Amino acid sequence: MNLTKESFEVEISNSITEWEMNYLGCESVSVQVDILRDMIIVTLEGVLTPAEYTLCDTKEGMLSVKKIRSKLIESGIDDIKEIISKITGEKVKSFHTDICSHTGERVMVFKLLNNLEKNSNIRK
Repeated sequence: MNLTKESFEVEISNSITEWEMNYLGCESVSVQVDILRDMIIVTLEGVLTPAEYTLCDTKEGMLSVKKIRSKLIESGIDDIKEIISKITGEKVKSFHTDICSHTGERVMVFKLLNNLEKNSNIRK
């Protein structure tokens, strides 16, 4: 199968949204996916609840929200890596994530073993 880069990005976005709903019980307001060389960059907007925003008013609360949210994502990381590998055909080498307590935006970066943009199955 020879898909466009945009097709891969849309499929990853839809799959991450489905994972969020099934695993976390909620979904982001929006999910944007960008493939860049050997990285898949996922930006999720609107991931914090109103209560979490209130907690983030203090440093202690903000650190607590970040820690809990990070643990939630890490607890399901094997499923997310499997989703990425299944869609791209590439193994995930490493995963990095952080959340902004001011904007409620999460960034996830998947580093792959190979350069996905040079993959012969992807059309630009």
